[in-house]
Amino acid sequence: MFKKLMNAFNMLLCVVLIFQLTGCGTLMYPERKGQKSGKIDSGVAILDGIGLLFFLVPGIIAFAVDFNNGTIYLPGTALGPNGPDNIREVKFDPKHSSPAVIERIIKEETGHTVTWDQPDMQITKLKSADDMRAHFAQTLPEMIDNRTALIR
Repeated sequence: MFKKLMNAFNMLLCVVLIFQLTGCGTLMYPERKGQKSGKIDSGVAILDGIGLLFFLVPGIIAFAVDFNNGTIYLPGTALGPNGPDNIREVKFDPKHSSPAVIERIIKEETGHTVTWDQPDMQITKLKSADDMRAHFAQTLPEMIDNRTALIR
């Protein structure tokens, strides 16, 4: 009887250790993989911390896996330098501009070459800087590079 109880305990311990080795955030939120920064999800941090309390090494590994994968961060909170509050506005006259002039402005301001036939290019007409911030805030999780907005 005691041997069966010890075997069951050992199996339970193995399952818990395997769960901790993979990281709580990585198991619960695999869609978050690849995030670079943001606000830390307290639920994932607490679960990783519980692993740290009971089993030091697996808890440290769980934190390392979640930070490395980016699954410890809440989605959509990675503002950093590309957040909607840090968008640089460049004013130009649209009546005296051509696509070539706009490409040159973007190249000067960002250092990136832009062509109008890129498959992932989105062109949106916005009326104000506030509209621009709202639009960027909605699409920000998909954006990676520095952003410059051209307004009149």
